[in-house]
Amino acid sequence: MGQRFLIDTNILIYYFNNSIPSDSITEIDKVFRSSFNISVISKIEFLGWRGYTETQFLLAEKILRRAIIFHITDEIVNESIRLRRQKKIKTPDTIIAATCLLNNSTLVTRNISDFAKIDGLQIFNPFAPEQKNDE
Repeated sequence: MGQRFLIDTNILIYYFNNSIPSDSITEIDKVFRSSFNISVISKIEFLGWRGYTETQFLLAEKILRRAIIFHITDEIVNESIRLRRQKKIKTPDTIIAATCLLNNSTLVTRNISDFAKIDGLQIFNPFAPEQKNDE
């Protein structure tokens, strides 16, 4: 099946705005085609932005129809609680991290500062030229 990814909200936004670095766009396109998974938190954050025009909002909804959305389960809740008790991380980020950990996924994000604190979490940052995804 290949490597599984979970795409963070910031990468959705960069992708939507065609702002992924040119040296990473081919790889990110591949991730979106083969493993377009997001947390329900990212759905809320991405579609909840008030700055969309009506046309942009409809396009954002259309894009997310292709995604597999991981909803919050009791197992994710419990792992999020564990992470919050161990690290100083915002609740939405603990939910996204817990979703990754429990689904054996690599997190695609630019938000390294918060997520790097989490033991065992694999991260792919398409904005870091020295980091290439090994598949």
